[in-house]
Amino acid sequence: MEYLNLFLNLNKKNSKMKGWTYMLRCSNGSYYTGSTNNLDLRLAQHQSGEGANHTKKYGPVELVFFEEFSRIDLAFYREKQIQKWSRAKKEALISGRLEELVRLSKSGLRQAQPPI
Repeated sequence: MEYLNLFLNLNKKNSKMKGWTYMLRCSNGSYYTGSTNNLDLRLAQHQSGEGANHTKKYGPVELVFFEEFSRIDLAFYREKQIQKWSRAKKEALISGRLEELVRLSKSGLRQAQPPI
């Protein structure tokens, strides 16, 4: 419910603000997925230990993937979508093996639709 409220607030207030969804590889090999309206600042925060608890614990981090969106709410939506994915599916996206994404998805056919 907390994510829904945050998403609705982002959608109302910042729908015209550009956003990014990004993935970091942490020092323990895990992936962290996030979204932001300022990618450079957010990466610096993660590197300095001011970011999320996961990246504080397992820093330093390496940016391995990012997507730019015309609106921050779309970046937030994509973040939540990717966070549900398996490690194999995340690695297919990171390495650009897009044909594998459908095969690796649980449904294999259905794609989530972003908010309008």
